[in-house]
Amino acid sequence: MNILGFGDNTIDRFVDRGTDYPGGNCVNVAVFARRLGLDAAYLGVFGDDDLGAFVRDCVAAQGVAVGRSVVRHGETGVSTLRVQGGERVFVDYNGGGVTVREPLVLDASLTAYAASFSLVHSSVYSGTEEELPKLAAAGPLVSFDLSDEEEFRSPDYLDRVCPHVDLALLSCAHLDEAGTRAVLAQAVARGAGMALATRGLRGAMVHDGRATLTVAARVADPRALRDTMGCGDAFLTGFAVSLLRAGWSRGTPPSRDALRRALEDGAEAAYRQCFVEAAFGCGRPVPADETEGRTVQA
Repeated sequence: MNILGFGDNTIDRFVDRGTDYPGGNCVNVAVFARRLGLDAAYLGVFGDDDLGAFVRDCVAAQGVAVGRSVVRHGETGVSTLRVQGGERVFVDYNGGGVTVREPLVLDASLTAYAASFSLVHSSVYSGTEEELPKLAAAGPLVSFDLSDEEEFRSPDYLDRVCPHVDLALLSCAHLDEAGTRAVLAQAVARGAGMALATRGLRGAMVHDGRATLTVAARVADPRALRDTMGCGDAFLTGFAVSLLRAGWSRGTPPSRDALRRALEDGAEAAYRQCFVEAAFGCGRPVPADETEGRTVQA
C-alpha cells in the first residue's frame, strides 16, 4: 500500500510565531501517510526560490519521495496566518504561486507512475481537475479535498470532479447536521464513491450512497493544544489508510464495519495532530526581509 499526494505545496507563515512551516494539503497527506507506516510520495511543482527549496527538503526529510516532482521558475505559495485561541486565522495568501499557476500535467510516464500507487490524493488548491480523468482511468483510487468554499460546491464543479473521485473530503464545520448530510449526498449523487465531512468539534460523517455514519471528535485540552493546522488532512489520511488496510479498492467497497473503524482512526489521527506545530513541524524563522502579510515574489 502506498499513497501519492498530487498537487499543492505551500509555506504556512505564522506571523505570531515569526516562523515559516512547510505544508499544503497534498504534501500533508503524503507526510501523514508516511508517518502512519505507508510508503508515500509527493508529485507537483516546486518554486525555484529559497522557500521552494526549503519545502522540498523538508518533505524529503519526512521520508516522502519527491524525485518525480519538478522545479519551475517562480514564487512558492505562502499562506500568512496567526493562531488565536488554538484556532488558525488566515491573514493573507499569494494565490499558491507557480505551483498553482503552472500545475503539473500528467504525460504517459507520470500517469503510469501515479498508477503504481494505491491511492492518489489531490485538492481544489492544486489545479489538477483536468488530470482527474487520467488518474481514474489509470486505476488507482482517487481522493480529492473539496475544502469548505461555496465555489467548490456548485453543481458544475462537482460534476467536473466527482465522477473521477472515489473519496471526496468536505470541510463542514460551518454546517448543521442536515446541511452536512445534504452536501455529502450531493457529492455521491454526482459520482463520488463516498464522501467524508469533517466538522471540527462536532466530529465527522461519511456517506457512501448506502449508509451514513458519524463519529464524535476527540477533544484536546486547550492548554496543551498547539494549533489546528492539518487536522482535517490528518483525519482524511487516517481514514483512508484504515480503509486501505481493510482491503478497500475500486472493486471492493468498504463494509459498514470498515467505515466505522476508519472514522475512529481518522478521529484519532486528527486528535494527535492537535499537538503538532503547524502541519508537521520543520519550522524556521521568517526571513528578515519579510513583513506581516507580505509574501515572496519571483
